[in-house]
Amino acid sequence: MGLRVAGIDEAGRGALAGPVVAAAVILPPPRDSLDYPFLDSKMLAPRAREALEPQVRAIALAYGVGWAETAEIDRLGILRATHLAALRALKELKLPPEALLTDYLRLEREWQQYLRNRPARPDSPNLLRCPAKADQNSPTVAAASILAKVARDRHMQALERRYPGYGFAQHKGYGTAQHLEALERLGPCEEHRRTFAPVAQAGLFRLS
Repeated sequence: MGLRVAGIDEAGRGALAGPVVAAAVILPPPRDSLDYPFLDSKMLAPRAREALEPQVRAIALAYGVGWAETAEIDRLGILRATHLAALRALKELKLPPEALLTDYLRLEREWQQYLRNRPARPDSPNLLRCPAKADQNSPTVAAASILAKVARDRHMQALERRYPGYGFAQHKGYGTAQHLEALERLGPCEEHRRTFAPVAQAGLFRLS
């Protein structure tokens, strides 16, 4: 029997507002087979992601979603906040993974922290593998990307109701022309990342 491998990916790292969300997924063997209909969330239309999200949950042996909120992003920086969200996603898994598969995320510290209180299987190498374009080439990582993206998109749609006028439901917090215009007109709200340059500049503009 092969290792239980958790694929992990994030959504929202480059946004100007809202949390960064990570998801971890363990698929049953064959975890990298074309039998799985999962593609990287960035390659899917929103409706397709929504349709696949319950399939991921149904097929997965285990899955977890972790969040780092806007205040944590501003306090820790986006890289450390993303790693924190990934660690929280790992801790949500009901079945412990024996290896981790990511794309660009370098999670050595978080992986060791996760393993600290979880004895390894004797023959498990506890590998941390970071192949290029894992979100495009691995259904496991692609499944994680779908869960993370759908969870974050739903959250941003909810923020649209709390903070009308910014267009969060449309751009999901990313720096589109619509969003930048709203920032200039309304100034930042509580969900904006004050340490990100366009948000900081908008805040200074409102004060001047």
